[in-house]
Amino acid sequence: MKPALRHLLTVPLLLVSWPAAAAAPADEALSGGDTTVFITGANAFATKLRNISTQHRREFSVGNSFFNTNWVIAPASPDARDGLGPFFHTRSCSACHTLDGRGAPPGLEPAGSEPSPALLFRLSLPGAGEHGAPLPVPAYGLQLQPKALPGLEPEGRIVTTWTEKPGQYPDGTAYSLLAPSYAPADWKYGPPPADLLLSPRIAMAIHGGGLLEAIPEADLAAAADPDDANHDGISGRLNQVWDREKGAVRPGRFGWKANEPGLLQQTADAFNGDMGLTSRLAPLENVTEAQRPAAARFPSGGQDGGPEVSDLVLDRVVTYLRTLAPPARRNVADPEVVRGRALFDQVQCAACHRPEWKTGDVPDLTELANQTIRPWTDLLLHDMGEALADHRPDFLATGTEWRTPPLWGLGLQKVVNGHTRLLHDGRARNVEESILWHGGEAQNSTDLFKKLPAADRAALLRFLDSL
Repeated sequence: MKPALRHLLTVPLLLVSWPAAAAAPADEALSGGDTTVFITGANAFATKLRNISTQHRREFSVGNSFFNTNWVIAPASPDARDGLGPFFHTRSCSACHTLDGRGAPPGLEPAGSEPSPALLFRLSLPGAGEHGAPLPVPAYGLQLQPKALPGLEPEGRIVTTWTEKPGQYPDGTAYSLLAPSYAPADWKYGPPPADLLLSPRIAMAIHGGGLLEAIPEADLAAAADPDDANHDGISGRLNQVWDREKGAVRPGRFGWKANEPGLLQQTADAFNGDMGLTSRLAPLENVTEAQRPAAARFPSGGQDGGPEVSDLVLDRVVTYLRTLAPPARRNVADPEVVRGRALFDQVQCAACHRPEWKTGDVPDLTELANQTIRPWTDLLLHDMGEALADHRPDFLATGTEWRTPPLWGLGLQKVVNGHTRLLHDGRARNVEESILWHGGEAQNSTDLFKKLPAADRAALLRFLDSL
């Protein structure tokens, strides 16, 4: 069954039951304040805000439809959904963000299934372009496109090789990490330059985005500590990126490198980069000069010379993303979870995975305003060390820096998406491996985690499973 169809089916909802004596956990459980949804089934990431208004409920439904429906080649009778390509990565948003959740690298699909498109590859050259953005590769742009319309050659593909890296805790317990290496192959529009920069990016879970967007910029700036003024070894930095709608530099808060200022631009860039669709914020076809002669015969899907994604469709999809609710925490009063929460602080994970924020005023979507939220992220850039480096700068983000990903909903990933793969390329097979991959500023936390007794490591992981 297609993800789009499965997403729209009615799924039995499981309500969270809090322990009768748990007054404090009732507050801790509210990941999104009044927006929090109490669902633990397959739609845990795909549910509208609990406090959503009637107007935004209708807009959510329209955006949901366009998020989940495949776009097609122009011209087509559904002219609101045509214009795919000519080069593209996938046909729908939900193909990568299945049930609005986290993607997995190819190879985990059932036998005979099409490989997952959830892993894509960003490209660039050393140096910085306009406004500090990455420099595009002349013949290939900023993202490798493994698919193309009939009669065109896809740009190329990436061959991934996985290597087991065994390790051992101080108490003698063995573990193993899975290390990927990436090799470009079958380049169809000329060989890549010798100084090509390549970065794998897995599709993130997208619930709670509107709440993250509602955190005031001043609060993000106050949380940053680029020079480690408090001497805790953590120097979180704000990325500063170009906002095309505002025509100004603004803090980045979305994307693996915090390279997008807000959901509107991120959505427009995804339509353009992933599906080859133009919009008011990305009005040019995603075609390089080397590809233009072959691609010129394919018509645009835009009406009367306009963009292929109309303003109405773009805005409705953005409203959908802004109104996806975070799920509540579970088992908050469980003694082992409570102990794991204390250990999370003890090994300094909370220095980056900040537990709590307060949203500001949101005049056009008041449901998001003035909420106490618990996303477990500071939205800042941190040096994660050489083992996780992609060596590809993105605005101010260096080749070893990544944005702290939110952890809300972490324990429901297996239920929603059928896997527990984590990190920017899905290399970590579970939460424990993800912790063990942390280096750079997080190396001290990783070392402290390794030194914990096995029962304490289990308690910390149990806490993370409650998020």
